[in-house]
Amino acid sequence: MKDIILKAENISKQYRLGKVGTGTLSHDLNRWWHEIRGKENPYLKIGDTNDRRIKGTSDYVWALQDINFEVERGEVLGIIGKNGAGKSTLLKILSRVTAPTTGNIKFGGRVASLLEVGTGFNGEMTGRENIFLNGAILGMTKKEIASKIAEIIDFSGCERYIDTPVKRYSSGMTVRLAFAVAAFLEPEILVIDEVLAVGDAEFQKKAIGKMQDISRSGGKTVLFVSHNMAAVKSLCTRLLVLQNGTVFYEGSVDEGIAFYLNSENDNYDDNAINEFIQNQTDDFFVLKSVSVHQDFSSENNFYTNKEIFISMEYNVIKDVLGLRIGFDLIDLTSGVVIFRSFHDDVENIIENVKKGNYAIRTAIPENFLKNGSFGIKLAIGIHNIRWIVFDDNLMIKFNITNVNGLNSAFTDSRPGFIMPQLDWHYFDN
Repeated sequence: MKDIILKAENISKQYRLGKVGTGTLSHDLNRWWHEIRGKENPYLKIGDTNDRRIKGTSDYVWALQDINFEVERGEVLGIIGKNGAGKSTLLKILSRVTAPTTGNIKFGGRVASLLEVGTGFNGEMTGRENIFLNGAILGMTKKEIASKIAEIIDFSGCERYIDTPVKRYSSGMTVRLAFAVAAFLEPEILVIDEVLAVGDAEFQKKAIGKMQDISRSGGKTVLFVSHNMAAVKSLCTRLLVLQNGTVFYEGSVDEGIAFYLNSENDNYDDNAINEFIQNQTDDFFVLKSVSVHQDFSSENNFYTNKEIFISMEYNVIKDVLGLRIGFDLIDLTSGVVIFRSFHDDVENIIENVKKGNYAIRTAIPENFLKNGSFGIKLAIGIHNIRWIVFDDNLMIKFNITNVNGLNSAFTDSRPGFIMPQLDWHYFDN
């Protein structure tokens, strides 16, 4: 039997665009006239999809539309999506900051929210006073709050300023204290928006560790919104991907991130590379073709147990000293460059490349990369002079999937991008 602590049913949120956000007298009268006749609100039948990139035809927009999901106790649900997808609106509804236009939410415990820097803080009150204020809002007694206050202050790292009004805190200090209050005052459900990005690296690491602790050992539930895919991957147990105010994907973290990245990185495709190939103007070098492929896989969906080939054909227009052909392998989840490789790494010599046509190929070894989304970015240049090709838009992206669960029992749960199979040997001591 599932222990459901939060259930969202048919959640929709509609906003009226323009300077007047609360409607007009004529709209109010129209709604009232429909209501006394027992008819549906007429403005629920209209409204554009929540796509910020295009001009709509209606004064109304659906920020969220028909959102349904359940969250189990102790689960960490990640919510990701592009800017404007509806993530923050959903969290505000879950936190009861605003009401849904349609639908309802069932809660099984107290909710603490951290939606933006300083949420729930009174700037005129000191940090210590705000701790007691927030605890009281969560329904805790003064004695319960006092028993936690030392831990809260220590975790926040703001002890020197704890008796100073919060309005004099920096944004980083404010979010440190706000997170410490939300995490230590023991809500059953902790709702966190992108605010952790304000903190420094050390605090982000502490905060993510704390969220893991309260979910795994404390049985608390966390709803986490972030654009940091590495944090989402390390923290969350399940993922909700929003797109234009609707649920685009719900399920495992790895597959959800792959869905999100495939929609987010649509500009990284063969069209950009083909356009570059057709419009080159370099005096030394012309790229004729580039491909990333595997013997038996479908396009850009590869498997762990076979090599991944990177092939290029190019034309050297005139003799050039120090031409280097290579690429960066990038983890699209975090944007981290895993490694860079050039064709002359082994010889480590500056060679004089003669005029002519060339074809070159290398391979990423089998069972080297873990499940995930990756990109090949070309890195071609003339030694110590300039890059010929080095452009973020000229990237070929692909997904890696395990075959028949190969290594998945242990390797997939480990951090990192690669899964090296090292030789281990017993020896006498």
